[in-house]
Amino acid sequence: MKRAILLITVMAALTACGEKPQTAGTPKSDTAPMMGTGVASYTVSGWTAGDKASWESALKARQQLGQNEYSRAAAAPAASQ
Repeated sequence: MKRAILLITVMAALTACGEKPQTAGTPKSDTAPMMGTGVASYTVSGWTAGDKASWESALKARQQLGQNEYSRAAAAPAASQ
């Protein structure tokens, strides 16, 4: 009886170690990012698909204007209490 419980416990522990990697939803990209998706709703005005200079300038503007928390915090008005 103890042997069966020990065997079941060992099998459960080994099963937990054998988890498969969860890569089923990983997109595979074989094109350059600057080529775009082909969907117009994902395209920012001023950017043309396939133009590397346009792609780089769009990323630079996005970094400076939208995703830089330091510049956003400095531009925000102070909260009045």
